[in-house]
Amino acid sequence: MALRSAPLWLLVLLAVALQDSCFGASSHSMKYFYTSISEPSQGQPQFVIVGYMDGQVFVHYDSNSQKLQPRVSWMEKVGKEDPQYWVRQTQISRGTEEMFRESLEILRNRYNQSEGLHIIQWMYGCELQANRSKGGYLKYGYEGRTFITFDKETLTWEAPVPQAQITKRKLDALSGQNYHFKSYLEETCIEWLEKYLSYGNETLLRTEPPGVTVRGKTEVEDGMETHICRLDGFYPREIDAFWTRDGEVWEEETFHGALAPNADETYHYWLSIQIDPKERGRYRCHVEHDGLQKPLDLALEEPTSSKSNLGLIIIGCIVAALVLVGVIAGILVFFKRRQDGYKATPTSDKGSNSSGQGKLEAAAAAA
Repeated sequence: MALRSAPLWLLVLLAVALQDSCFGASSHSMKYFYTSISEPSQGQPQFVIVGYMDGQVFVHYDSNSQKLQPRVSWMEKVGKEDPQYWVRQTQISRGTEEMFRESLEILRNRYNQSEGLHIIQWMYGCELQANRSKGGYLKYGYEGRTFITFDKETLTWEAPVPQAQITKRKLDALSGQNYHFKSYLEETCIEWLEKYLSYGNETLLRTEPPGVTVRGKTEVEDGMETHICRLDGFYPREIDAFWTRDGEVWEEETFHGALAPNADETYHYWLSIQIDPKERGRYRCHVEHDGLQKPLDLALEEPTSSKSNLGLIIIGCIVAALVLVGVIAGILVFFKRRQDGYKATPTSDKGSNSSGQGKLEAAAAAA
């Protein structure tokens, strides 16, 4: 059956793939998403590659422009160091586009599907934690679901669906290629991540503390109070925020909003709690972030407004969430379709994220 809900699937997948650690010590990530769709419409590109550094788009390619281009000013330094970089990467991207088109047709036949809207994706990336621990992944998706995933510890592929068994056998047999994938994820990808951090250090390594406000209201029906702790304008996105009661973490009657980006590339987040007004003094909103010299513990104040003020806060949160969904959906529909897996196989500096890409393309063709 054709995937008529592809934009929604892409939105969901984007939320998953861009989900770096939201809490704890700062980490840095580099991720790539490749997407090919069988029936683009209304100007949608048939094939898209998007690269993300710490959740921000830094390179982009699509079948309409036929060019790999920087999306942040600091990536222009790459072209200055290697004048042929963008020409070379564009050529590789065009070759990958053709391979994805062929793989899409192979999978459509394997699933015994009719012509229509279908989607294949390739996702990969690496992450460097503050304690220098490393992580990496490489996987393919079809119709919005995981098709096959690379296990870099065993150098084998995991196939969660029967249709992927053929692909698994082909890829498992390529031991040299699988070792290359492991080496890329654990070494080369990290090297380029650190290089890009040095290029974009003024943006990617900056710290901006959150502005924190706590507001509340009394529920007329049962006399309980609802308080919202709102954090805004912080960077990096990793943040620890939770309610405490008598100094201990308190999760009962709490609700956590989504951590989301602002237009200025900072982030916002909120959490709420419902309490008995008689125990208001026992609760605090606890916040830890790299931009703060020390953790914050904000006491709850007696609500000074009725339902209307909190209603505005909640409405604001909902509107912000809807705007975020709209922005992401628009981006996905028009150019940023989940392609997390390509650009990451360089074996030399000049090859950057795509040197060695031919081996990754071979994996894509193995479908």
